[in-house]
Amino acid sequence: MGAAPRRTVLLARRERRSGNPAEVRLWFALRTRPGGFKFRRQHPVAGYALDFACLAARLAIEIDGKVHERGHNLGRDRARDKALAALGVATIRFAARDVVADLDAVIAAIVAACRERAPLHHDAARRGPPPRAGEVR
Repeated sequence: MGAAPRRTVLLARRERRSGNPAEVRLWFALRTRPGGFKFRRQHPVAGYALDFACLAARLAIEIDGKVHERGHNLGRDRARDKALAALGVATIRFAARDVVADLDAVIAAIVAACRERAPLHHDAARRGPPPRAGEVR
């Protein structure tokens, strides 16, 4: 993903310490690595602090409260999603009320999106064990 300016990194650090109830609830579920995917909270990418991110799947997860439904925020969200897409990062959005009402359905949707975007094969660890006799790397 893209490098983030220092201002965004500081914002993300501050946001990790706070958070609305829906984000906190989702974070406690994502920390358990559902589907075997690792998630980050308030991850800075290219000038944006993503609510949650799965780096392996190049997926941003945004939790939108009522403020995202008003005025110029819709346009700002679209521009952000477009900028992230240019970096190869897909964005999925959930309403905060949906996270609170049905957390299991939100987790299932996130895991499904991660599986859809995850690479089929993972590169071997660089410092892994040497190949066994007769094996070729």
